[in-house]
Amino acid sequence: MAVAMDDSNESVSVNMEKIYLGGKEHHVPTGRGSVSVIIYGDQDKPALITYPDLALNHMSCFQGLFFWPEAASMLLHNFCIYHICPPGHELGAAPICPDDPAPSVNDLADQILEVLNYFGLGAVMCMGVTAGAYILTLFAMKYRERVLGLILVSPLCKAPSWSEWFYNKVMSNLLYFYGMSGLLKEFLLQRYFSKEVRGTAEVPESDIVQACRRLLDERQSINVLRFLQAINRRPDITDGLKRLRCRTLVFVGENSPFHSEALHMISKLDKRYSALVEVQACGSVVTEEQPHAMLIPMEYFFMGYGLYKPCPFSDSPRSPLSPSCISPELLSPESMGLKLKPIKTRMSL
Repeated sequence: MAVAMDDSNESVSVNMEKIYLGGKEHHVPTGRGSVSVIIYGDQDKPALITYPDLALNHMSCFQGLFFWPEAASMLLHNFCIYHICPPGHELGAAPICPDDPAPSVNDLADQILEVLNYFGLGAVMCMGVTAGAYILTLFAMKYRERVLGLILVSPLCKAPSWSEWFYNKVMSNLLYFYGMSGLLKEFLLQRYFSKEVRGTAEVPESDIVQACRRLLDERQSINVLRFLQAINRRPDITDGLKRLRCRTLVFVGENSPFHSEALHMISKLDKRYSALVEVQACGSVVTEEQPHAMLIPMEYFFMGYGLYKPCPFSDSPRSPLSPSCISPELLSPESMGLKLKPIKTRMSL
C-alpha cells in the first residue's frame, strides 16, 4: 500500500522501498498445507512475526506501518520480520481445492509453530490484527514458551456475538455465490477502516482505502471463505488470558467495530503486564490508517524487553525516548501496564 510522501521525504521513501523489496518469500510445508512466509531483515536478529486480518496479507495489512519511516527504521533495525500469511492469502495465490479439509483456528495456531520450527526460531515477538490477533493470542496460550510478547491490533478473544456471526454468514454467502464482489468489498472495508478514510458522497475515499480495494481484487474468494469460516467458529479464549506469560500491548481504533471486544480483552489480561492504546478517529487496521500512533508505545514496549536500540542512521528530529530521558521504573515489567494504560492519541500528519 503506497504511502504518499512529499518531495522532502522522497529519499527516505526510496530507501524504505529498497529495504522492503529485499524480502524473500518462503513456502513452508506444514501438516495443514503450505504457508507463505515473507522474511525481511537479518535472520540473526530477534524475530517478530506478523499475522493479518481476514482477506489481507502483509502488503495490505502492515505496509503502512513498515513504510512509515520512523517505524520501519525501528523495526528493521531491531528485528527480523516474518510475515505469515493465512493459507491462500499471499500475493498470486491459487484457489485452494474445495475438497481440502478446512482449517480450524487451532489448526492455524499449530501451523505457526511449524513455521517457527522450520526456521529454527525460539521465542518470538508477535503482531496481529483482528482475526490475526486472535490466532496469535491462541498460539501464545498453547505454546507459551515460544512467545516473548504480543502486540495486538483491534483483537478478538470472545466467540462471535450473534450480530458478528450473522454479519460473517452474510459475507460467507456473498463469497460463495458472488466471489469478491463490490458489496463484499464494502463489508470488508467497513471492517477495516473508519468513516473518515472511507469517504462520503462529497469526500473521496483515501489512498489507503483505494489501495486496499485494489489488493482485495487479487484475493481468491474460496481462500478468504475458508479463513472466515474458521474465525466464525472460533471458541471463547477469555479464560486463558490470565495465564499468558508474556506482556501484551493492545491497540484499537475508537471507531473499530471491535472496539468493545478489545476493551473486554484488556479487562481480562493481567494489568501488570498489559497496556491499552485507544487511537481516536481510527478503524480496526491501525497499522494502515494511523501507523504513526503506534510508534512511541511500541518503543516503550520493546525497551521493557531490552530489544530497542535507536537506529544510528535515523535523522528523525523526534527522539524523546532515548534511554537517558526515561526513568528506570517506567521500563520495569510491573509498571509497564500502569504507565501506558490508557493512552488516547490523535496525531495529525
